[in-house]
Amino acid sequence: MAGAYGDTALRTPETPATLIADPAPLGLAGFGFTTLLFGLVKSGILGSGAPGVSEGVLALALTFGGLAQLLAGMWAFKRGNTFAATAFTAYGAFWFSFFLLVNVFIPQMLAGKATGTDVSTFVATYELAWAIFTAYMFIASLAGARAVQAVFILLTITFAVLAIADYATSTSIGKVGGWLALATAAAAIYASFADVTNANFKRRVLPT
Repeated sequence: MAGAYGDTALRTPETPATLIADPAPLGLAGFGFTTLLFGLVKSGILGSGAPGVSEGVLALALTFGGLAQLLAGMWAFKRGNTFAATAFTAYGAFWFSFFLLVNVFIPQMLAGKATGTDVSTFVATYELAWAIFTAYMFIASLAGARAVQAVFILLTITFAVLAIADYATSTSIGKVGGWLALATAAAAIYASFADVTNANFKRRVLPT
């Protein structure tokens, strides 16, 4: 049975011990729950601080969103799943870069000659670059499961809206991006839940 990322999610007693379990549920969970907290803060549901994230989000960005996804990407390479390997490794790196951007580089920009507008423009361009990457990953995902397609189309729109918000320095548009991030998180968490449930029950319990 194939998982959401087109990988074989089920292991059997005959499976060689050298093979590893499907890393997709872990990678999707790492992305989904980190994005969930980000969306809660960005939408204004949870208290926010400059530049729009809380320390809790940054903690997950470094560990669950960053490290767990990076590991999932490496395991996906081992399993020969190019799409999952590229996605998990890239978005693991995204969360690492996000952590560094907030904690290191934005403060350095503000401590130097950069104005608030300069920083917003740079962050917007950073988000736009991720929107472009996510858009072509969405096109690639059309060969796979609907659950994964939903994650990538929602994430593409989320990055695009967040970029628009930062180019326009608009808090209200930023909140829309936060709500879209929540929708993206819900799709990723569902895909993770479906994959791990189907794998453990050894049959298709939830559709992907």
